[in-house]
Amino acid sequence: MMMTLPTSSLAQLLEQVSQRCGIDSKRDIAAVSQHLPALPPGWHPNGDDTAAIPIACSSGSDGDRGYHLLAIEGMQGKLVTEQPWFAGWCSIMVNCSDIAAMGGRPTAVVNALWSNHQDSQHDVWLAELLRGMRDAASHLGVPIVGGHTNVRATQTNLAVAIMGHANRLLSAFAAKPGHILVAAIDHRGRFQNGSLNWNAATTAPAARLHGDLALLPTIAEQGLADACKDISQAGLLGTTVMLLESSGCGAELDLDRLTVPALASLSDWLCAFPSFGYLLTTDAERLPALLACFRQRDICAEAIGTLNDSQRLEVSWQGQSRCFYNLRDNSLTGFS
Repeated sequence: MMMTLPTSSLAQLLEQVSQRCGIDSKRDIAAVSQHLPALPPGWHPNGDDTAAIPIACSSGSDGDRGYHLLAIEGMQGKLVTEQPWFAGWCSIMVNCSDIAAMGGRPTAVVNALWSNHQDSQHDVWLAELLRGMRDAASHLGVPIVGGHTNVRATQTNLAVAIMGHANRLLSAFAAKPGHILVAAIDHRGRFQNGSLNWNAATTAPAARLHGDLALLPTIAEQGLADACKDISQAGLLGTTVMLLESSGCGAELDLDRLTVPALASLSDWLCAFPSFGYLLTTDAERLPALLACFRQRDICAEAIGTLNDSQRLEVSWQGQSRCFYNLRDNSLTGFS
């Protein structure tokens, strides 16, 4: 739940964020990453927002024809049970965001649904969940093409998988020391039902949502950025750590350069899971054009830090400086 707490020091702020932002759930990935088999030669490494399969490798043909993108998201059971329409919407949206973060465009989605038809409110709940999925699919321009259904399960769960295509990848593995870290977040929303989900999507016009997501593949194809990561439930700082882990980099991040919406405190904002929020890396020469792409669509975009080779995320705020995470001592997801 969202809670605004007073902070008088950077140490207090970062302690609050580390406890609330969901970064602990990302550590769970390490339990799986260590057991995954090696990928075929020439394939993109695991650890990005989606799998990226080189089309030339998968088809056996010569030449660069871009990448198939493939991802899946499991929704939190509480959200699915208590807010079925919003959960259905989010299940499509978060998958499309992952495709965009890789510089891609969505192709199609499938879903896997478990529920209990003996519940007296089951039919109403199911209709709302599927309506949310249909509404999001329509707004975001991605068809629902199939899935798996079990309405005789003991628990309620939803997972959605997506396919997409990228001509040129944006990848967390492409970040390099000296790159500038950019945060691009849509501020035109509010926290959803007292949670840390920053909803700037469900009431937005479909044309705007579709155009906003199309920014990322355009940025990739124009070469305006190299690395990208969709801001997840780990929040802005936790997502930065994941980007640094993949690239083997560190960063110095200045919170005084981060714009916070009027409806959020700094602590809440650092823990927020925005419906449109990305971290990108670029260099000084390309930075003005990258920022302009977002600002032309009224999306807040700003340079908030610089990457280095320390493998530490150092955060500064109001004249104070502190290490938020040291990847040399503790890995996060195990993907590097």
